Amino acid sequence: MVDRDDDLSARLRQECERRADGLWAVSRSLHADPELAYGERRAVRLLTGELERAGFAVERGVAGLDTAFVAQAGGGRGRCVALLMEYDALPGLGHACGHNLIAAAGLGAALALGSALEEFEGTVLAVGTPAEERGGGKVALADAGVFDGVDAALMFHPGVHDWAWAPLTAQTQVRVGFHGRAAHPTGDPTRGIDALAALIQLFNTAAVVSRRFPPGSHVQGIVTDGGNATNVVPAYAEGLFGLRAATSTALDALVADIGGWAEGVAASTGCTVEVTRLGKGYAHFRDNDILSDRFAHHLAHSGIRLTQPVGGVFLGFVRHR
Repeated sequence: MVDRDDDLSARLRQECERRADGLWAVSRSLHADPELAYGERRAVRLLTGELERAGFAVERGVAGLDTAFVAQAGGGRGRCVALLMEYDALPGLGHACGHNLIAAAGLGAALALGSALEEFEGTVLAVGTPAEERGGGKVALADAGVFDGVDAALMFHPGVHDWAWAPLTAQTQVRVGFHGRAAHPTGDPTRGIDALAALIQLFNTAAVVSRRFPPGSHVQGIVTDGGNATNVVPAYAEGLFGLRAATSTALDALVADIGGWAEGVAASTGCTVEVTRLGKGYAHFRDNDILSDRFAHHLAHSGIRLTQPVGGVFLGFVRHR
């Protein structure tokens, strides 16, 4: 006797296989036409068009974000599953994080599950989550109540490991701005207070201290303002730092640490400093054993064997919550 769940799983696999060529075309189209955070308008048109043609009711501009959307099938009955799609690209790199694949996979799962709703009572939400690389669209969607009443929210992320779940870190961004005093570096050097030198010292401090970070903690920064001319001592310099830690508590401690380093550098160089935490950031990921086990079970039918994450390895696939 065929188990009903196995029979339904086989039906869904067939639906995905039937749509495989179209889904690959969607993925390739997104990859060839990368759009940055909050500007993914063509991606949204492509994805919502596919969903509307399959009978999903689509709401665009969700949570005040022009490039967020929610598409629903099933009329709000029974259990509710949200399948998430990301589709923004990295500046200068395009879809190096594989968000085109995430979008195509979420789309395929939603279309397959939506086509089988006559066999069971349930609701499918296909949720377009913009600005994953910068800003954190999921945070705005969660705050707006998009996931209220959702029983499970699922997505996958491409990577180098076939893992049942990903040990994602807590993450946030911090802006640090040093204020010094402008002067001519040769005509009147003693009056200058070099804000850029202070910022460089902060980078050096982070590099030294990071050697003793606990597993999962990480600081990566860029210079966003380093002055305007080589013959003027910079009166202002600014850096943007991405911080990660294994837990949200550890992340808060790391934010406090970088503030302390910045204050110390400012005191030693004669600058003043402003340290600003940007947005709410992302909390660390907590695995759901039941969902992960079912995910691994179904993928095993396709010949893909998932394993548990290697101990001590932390990933940073998502940003800013």
